[in-house]
Amino acid sequence: MRPGAVALAVCSLVVLGAGPPVPAPPPLPARMADTGGGTQLITAVAPRRSSTTGTVTWWDRTGGRWVRTGSAPARFGANGLAPGASREQGTNTTPTGLYGLPYAFGIEAAPRGTAYPYRRVHRDSWWCQDNDSRSYNRWSEPRAADCRAAESEHLITYGERYAHALVIGFNYERPVRGRGAGIFLHVNGRGATAGCVSVPKDAMRRILTWADPARRPHIAVGTESGSTALTRL
Repeated sequence: MRPGAVALAVCSLVVLGAGPPVPAPPPLPARMADTGGGTQLITAVAPRRSSTTGTVTWWDRTGGRWVRTGSAPARFGANGLAPGASREQGTNTTPTGLYGLPYAFGIEAAPRGTAYPYRRVHRDSWWCQDNDSRSYNRWSEPRAADCRAAESEHLITYGERYAHALVIGFNYERPVRGRGAGIFLHVNGRGATAGCVSVPKDAMRRILTWADPARRPHIAVGTESGSTALTRL
């Protein structure tokens, strides 16, 4: 949707000397220039571009205010984060930006109470990352004839990592070849990701039972500071 070098600035409360206390800043979504137009939002925030860890928080807009519903430690790409508009495939970077969440999927059944569209992974389920394929950055079941296996993810082989996942709409609506494919919010593996955002399994299950497609949730990925601010500061 709107990739870019996103800065999700997180302000701290500082009180110097006597005088009235400085009010706490509004919640992060209230300071963002764009939250996607829905009433649910996930923010994935890293301390800096080179970071491989940070925090995922999910928010509800209720009564005209953004309220934090939950949070969990997050992992990012092994080479940190990169602006979504200029990211290159194969760089092991997580693209920053604001993105839709087209649907969920998983090797395991959807958690009880999941309302989001959820696709089960089968033995012939693939995610095509072949730049020469007409199925580039798409689920392919079975694998498309023009999509090389070596340039694709055989989803069932990812085990616990893809027990549950949400597709992040990076480079999805109108894919740009070479920009990157297969960016998900999924369950943690052993360490940093190849460009996805990951969280503990319990957090992933809570996110899926929380997400309501009627409320048009989005995910905003960025850093606590940066050159291009998404926030209205």
